[in-house]
Amino acid sequence: MEYKYTNELIRESSPYLLQHAHNPVHWVAWSDKVIERAQKEDKLILISIGYSACHWCHVMEHESFENEQIAEYMNMHFICVKVDREERPDIDDLYMTAVQLLTGRGGWPLNCFALPNGEAFWGGTYFRPEQWLILLKNVVQTYKQQKESVLNNAAQIREGIEKMEQSSLGSSNLLPDLTEQSINNWKSYFDWNYGGLNQAPKFPMPNNYRTLLQIAQNKEYPELIDFVILTLNKMASGGLYDQLEGGFARYSTDVYWLVPHFEKMLYDNAQLVSLYCEAYKLTGEESYKRIVYETLTFVEHNFSGAKGNFYSSYDADSEGHEGSYYVWSFDEVKDVLKEDADYFIKYYRITKEGNFEGKNILYSKGIDEPEKITRLKKQLLEVRKKRELPGLDDKSITAWNALMCSAYIDAFYAFGEKRFYEKALSSIEFLIKIQLNEEYRLYRNYKNEKSNIPAFLDDYALLIEALIKFYQISFDEQYLNLAQNLTEFTLKHFFDEEKNLFFFTPDYQNDIIIRKKELDDNVIPSSNSVMAKNLFLLAKYFAKNDYLELSEKMLRKVQDKILKNPMYHSNWLSLYEWHSGEFYEIVVSGTKALKALRELQKMYLPNCIFALAKSKSKIPLSQNRFTEDNLKIYLCKNNTCELPVDAIDKLNISQFRRK
Repeated sequence: MEYKYTNELIRESSPYLLQHAHNPVHWVAWSDKVIERAQKEDKLILISIGYSACHWCHVMEHESFENEQIAEYMNMHFICVKVDREERPDIDDLYMTAVQLLTGRGGWPLNCFALPNGEAFWGGTYFRPEQWLILLKNVVQTYKQQKESVLNNAAQIREGIEKMEQSSLGSSNLLPDLTEQSINNWKSYFDWNYGGLNQAPKFPMPNNYRTLLQIAQNKEYPELIDFVILTLNKMASGGLYDQLEGGFARYSTDVYWLVPHFEKMLYDNAQLVSLYCEAYKLTGEESYKRIVYETLTFVEHNFSGAKGNFYSSYDADSEGHEGSYYVWSFDEVKDVLKEDADYFIKYYRITKEGNFEGKNILYSKGIDEPEKITRLKKQLLEVRKKRELPGLDDKSITAWNALMCSAYIDAFYAFGEKRFYEKALSSIEFLIKIQLNEEYRLYRNYKNEKSNIPAFLDDYALLIEALIKFYQISFDEQYLNLAQNLTEFTLKHFFDEEKNLFFFTPDYQNDIIIRKKELDDNVIPSSNSVMAKNLFLLAKYFAKNDYLELSEKMLRKVQDKILKNPMYHSNWLSLYEWHSGEFYEIVVSGTKALKALRELQKMYLPNCIFALAKSKSKIPLSQNRFTEDNLKIYLCKNNTCELPVDAIDKLNISQFRRK
């Protein structure tokens, strides 16, 4: 196909950037050369940030960035930079913070105007084309006529960002009742009718519910278990969940989990698999097993690459309309299912009027699925596969791939299927053989044999987490050793010794004007909270008190934030439970050790890690515990182990629940 325009983005591998490669706008990708060029040409910088599955990003592209008149003005007055927020979360966070300070809100597409030195002075999100052109002209005119005002605005924004980074955090000791106070605050936001928080839109926030289950298990809060079960059931029976093929959309636009924003993200599905696995282990609910299996099958069929890697997302749009791949008219269902249609229509509450733009999003009355429905779903799915698929973002992000690796490990814990182990193994091999070099430097991205963006803290943190978990199914100590080596790398290149927290970007990165820290847990837990948990676990395996002390120092830094907003610091609250309560290490040895470990891992034990004692073990936790007997199980706490037992039923599992 011949194109009238081609810009520098044609050299990129990101599907989002490539979508803009034939805009008349002279887009360039972010690099250290952007600021150098801007200062040399004394030109303002326009940073436009989005991602491949973003509906309104596509709309603004078609309306404004494909408009030749608008593009001509942009090219004349700005250095126009396109950023894939998934590849460059550091750039996204910096300019998102600036826009939020300016306007009180954020989102994508994010459009931020910056001085030639990269400092932001104005911005917003989506603009209609007539608004956009007026804004462009106003920015240029203001910069020419009121330059001092613009410079002052930029200085104030930079000062605001730096103050946020330098704000005083923490207390000298762990608070004794942090969990109780946090839960009391959190419960006021619960939606007891439909689950989740009592607001719209509703995001799944998987780590929230994993933490609530952990707290309920530790402290016997039955109402928390009830709330999590309500939420999981409503999510799985609503339109948020793809009833035909499995997999979850990014969020629900309403309080009922009915109408989703139809894009599907790898990171959501990975974490939701882990959540439903843990809920299955706690409750034994067979429908949760179905959700896990369906979602993993969706991932395998749609998001799996040839190298053991996983792709990033499906777009919300197909055939030019949001959700068109997923919705059904009343007559379509009748035509496909014939005499069985009425049964299916009643089960999924399908109407002639529809519940979404005249068509129907499938949602059921409950999560128990009759065998007949399973059969009919397959018939409809075969028809749906003939439709045009949503756009696939086929780049691989290291952090998200690590989450997916962990999901397969959790599925193996829960169900013991060999194929889950094999998928976890192929994933971990991709991450350490392709994304990691000999100096322990990771790459953020992978596409078409290209890995060229240095990794960020979340990439390291989530890979370390996956390595610790993978050791616990493989019991190959190389993975724990690699986890420790990567941790040492992050301490050398990411750690702020003054604040006892980690920067998001490494010290060798030279194209960012402010190094920020990620503390708040969002849909994905914050990289600092994941690192703090990694330090805690590695301290247990390697008897490293300095790791344990640092983990607690990091936790103390955010205690006030946990209290004020527990739903956005849930991974920190999970860590608090480890530090403040009972945490166990189970070490097993003998000819029947692996069988015993597999049985133990099927139990819901959120405050526990596992180790296998081998004859030549170099992991301190496993040393001097090897036996050639059939089985010995050691239950350890705070570097002290009870006398070993020779059967699981002799293990005092009741200790694991704190009264």
